[in-house]
Amino acid sequence: MKFRTMVAGAAVALAGCAGMHMGSGGHDGWVTVYDGKSLEGWNPVGDANWRIEDGLVVADKGDGFIVLPQPYKDFEMRIEFWADGDANSGIYYRCTSATALNNDVCYEANIFDKRPQPYGTGAIIGVTEIKPRPLAANRWNTYVLTVKGDRHTLVMNGVKTEATDAKRPNAGYVALQRRDGVEKGKGTIKFRKAEIRPL
Repeated sequence: MKFRTMVAGAAVALAGCAGMHMGSGGHDGWVTVYDGKSLEGWNPVGDANWRIEDGLVVADKGDGFIVLPQPYKDFEMRIEFWADGDANSGIYYRCTSATALNNDVCYEANIFDKRPQPYGTGAIIGVTEIKPRPLAANRWNTYVLTVKGDRHTLVMNGVKTEATDAKRPNAGYVALQRRDGVEKGKGTIKFRKAEIRPL
């Protein structure tokens, strides 16, 4: 019942996205969800040490997320990320909860070079992956994630993967993740230039 209420409200939330306090809109419907100055508008979940350093969103300890406050249905998201070789991170979306996030209740555009096969960096876990498997470590990379109906498309540095999947509800929350990598206490993730627009 609670999730039905959330989904029913998704259209209302989407209609107000262009006026979100955390960023600005107006260029073809894109809304900046990170302004380079603060994490205002993102809700922390877990104990990851999210912070701003030199205009970047950074986390290098703990397990957790920062979550946008409203659900999205169909949307496109552009974001740049830098990950070291140990980083375990990702873009979570269509999460049925804003506080209990995992791969059972969310889709994930993965960032994890050392993840055992399949579904490493460039993959949508449980849905599709890029072959040959790309690596992201120690350089800036771009994700463009498009979700429309049951179609999921992820473009990493211009290379695309896509598939149809409808295992989860068609609306939910968007979040950035940080977890320990293969070794506990290791793994740095940085994000910048995050934008989203409803479709």
